[in-house]
Amino acid sequence: MLGQLAPAVRQYLIVTGNYWAFTLTDGALRMLVVLHFHQLGYSALEVAMLFVFYEFFGVVTNLFGGWLGAHWGLNRTMNIGLGLQIAALAMLLVPPAMLTVVWVMLAQALSGIAKDLNKMSAKSTIKLLVDDSQQGQLYKWVALLTGSKNTLKGIGFFLGGLLLTLVGFTWAIASMAIMLTLVWLISLVVLTKDVGKASFKPKFRQLLSKSRPINVLSAARFMLFGARDVWFVVALPVFLAAQLNWSHWQVGSFLAAWVIGYGVVQAVAPRFTGANLAAARQQIVIWAGLLCAAPLGLAIALWQQWPIAETVMIGLAIFGILFALNSSLHSYLIVAYSRHDGVSLDVGFYYMANAGGRLLGTILSGWVYQQWGIMACLLVSTVMLVLAALAVSLLPEREQAIQ
Repeated sequence: MLGQLAPAVRQYLIVTGNYWAFTLTDGALRMLVVLHFHQLGYSALEVAMLFVFYEFFGVVTNLFGGWLGAHWGLNRTMNIGLGLQIAALAMLLVPPAMLTVVWVMLAQALSGIAKDLNKMSAKSTIKLLVDDSQQGQLYKWVALLTGSKNTLKGIGFFLGGLLLTLVGFTWAIASMAIMLTLVWLISLVVLTKDVGKASFKPKFRQLLSKSRPINVLSAARFMLFGARDVWFVVALPVFLAAQLNWSHWQVGSFLAAWVIGYGVVQAVAPRFTGANLAAARQQIVIWAGLLCAAPLGLAIALWQQWPIAETVMIGLAIFGILFALNSSLHSYLIVAYSRHDGVSLDVGFYYMANAGGRLLGTILSGWVYQQWGIMACLLVSTVMLVLAALAVSLLPEREQAIQ
């Protein structure tokens, strides 16, 4: 069937399927680690800190991954990412006595490198499969890839919990490693060779030398994802468990459902934001402004002592919808503004900022919540979102950006 499709569509489906398989194991692995170490008696904050290396090496990988993609081709960096994820899963197949915190953190570091190589490669490849004049098609493909990824990550949360219950930690990891190995072997054979390889050999100093729109979008992305994770990663799960007495399964299922819904909204974002560059550039400022009000409104509602469970669920739903629309617009704009030749350099730099924001948000989430509580986390989130909105308001017209 793939052979009967247009080459660009065929490659898009291969890249997307590759990315889906990786994302499913990535979400399941995170839930497996969280649940397994929770069962061993670790606190929520201690479990969250297992993922610090995951986020830190995401920053490093996106910086160097774009350079590697331009030199080696995106098919190679995507397949390297799959291979590293298989290695990370294999590291967790050691005897239980060897599953120390340090060992798991190292496995998560390898998984973080794998994830960002795979993501950078997938999103950069789409830029090369769509003609520059078809901005509406580009936005739809980026939105579908991004939204489906987050939906599958949420499904991965459920899958991780299910596998842990049915077959235990070791067999769950082994089954995912086998599945991903099959996908990796197929990808090695069918993915177009040398896609994304730059016609020039970028120098190392060019990694940090970017155009104005790339810098603006990167700064906004840093603040956007820092604002989400400063209350979502550690503070919210701990708050739900401590204040609402939710079980670990209830917390995990609720957050998984939120991620799935968030991904669905991302996938259909072009219907609400307009499917071309001019509309996206104008509307991102509006949607960014609306998003600023979501955590602030939730903080005020909690301060006024509204019913906690209902307030959090409604507030999180509103935040999720607005955040998904903003994230989808960001993901499209970075691809649209990137250079066609050496696209991975721009996309890699941008997702380095994304990973940096997540790292900062993860650390702040534990520290701010521990010191001042959930409302302080929401206020910090609001400040970061205001900064993100101010950043995207500085985006130039595309014609000005490419001069």
